[in-house]
Amino acid sequence: MAVTVFTDLRQIKDSVGTHLGHSDWLEITQERINLFADATGDHQWIHVDVEKAKEGPFGAPIAHGYLTLALSNLFLPQIVEVRNISMGVNYGMEKVRFPAPVPVGSRVRGGAEIVAVTDIAGGVQVVNRITVEIEGSAKPACVIDSVTRYLL
Repeated sequence: MAVTVFTDLRQIKDSVGTHLGHSDWLEITQERINLFADATGDHQWIHVDVEKAKEGPFGAPIAHGYLTLALSNLFLPQIVEVRNISMGVNYGMEKVRFPAPVPVGSRVRGGAEIVAVTDIAGGVQVVNRITVEIEGSAKPACVIDSVTRYLL
């Protein structure tokens, strides 16, 4: 069950500036990194060559930035649920940043805040700022201004 549940679009509009909560923690395994590398064709050694990465700038393999970004689609439904709509559509992103690398073995989670809500034909467009945190790190792994359209 999501941390925050909205039952109508008015509740979403009234929640601009509100932090919606956090997802569960997720461990970033080498297997997940390797599967992402296979799916995208990005086999750069800092991600997939465990021995070479130990000697590299991060001391271990790190998750792809786009893997960290993609996890927002896992985290957001754990944080927010919108009921009484026909569908929610991922409309894109306005801004993405990767302030810190995610070493293999790290645990990450997402937090979300509603930044803006705009009326559109048949529903609303919502900008959620999703922050992917690394357990024990002062800097987040990823900050995303994600745009979702909720349609009646």
